[in-house]
Amino acid sequence: MSERSGPSGEPTTTASKPGKKKIPGVISIDGERCKGCGYCVAFCPLGVLAMAVRFNSKGYHYPEVIDAEKCSGCDLCGMYCPDFAIHGSRDNRSGKSEESETE
Repeated sequence: MSERSGPSGEPTTTASKPGKKKIPGVISIDGERCKGCGYCVAFCPLGVLAMAVRFNSKGYHYPEVIDAEKCSGCDLCGMYCPDFAIHGSRDNRSGKSEESETE
């Protein structure tokens, strides 16, 4: 636990949530399907994506993962992609799920 000063000056205590593990996200990109609109990069709340310097066979820059550790698997990149060239998901294989820890 850590102590902080609240708005009125009295100490407040915050505790980290025990048992909560970050489930890493996984992004799948089909670079050949991409038309380089950049929506996935713009709407990623964690800054996981950037447009690649390389081109696909159609001559478009496609997204690439620049910080995979940050990805939460929220799939906002896939929701905004008009070409269905990218999607994110949560990787549950890396550990036990929260439900199985309580059993």
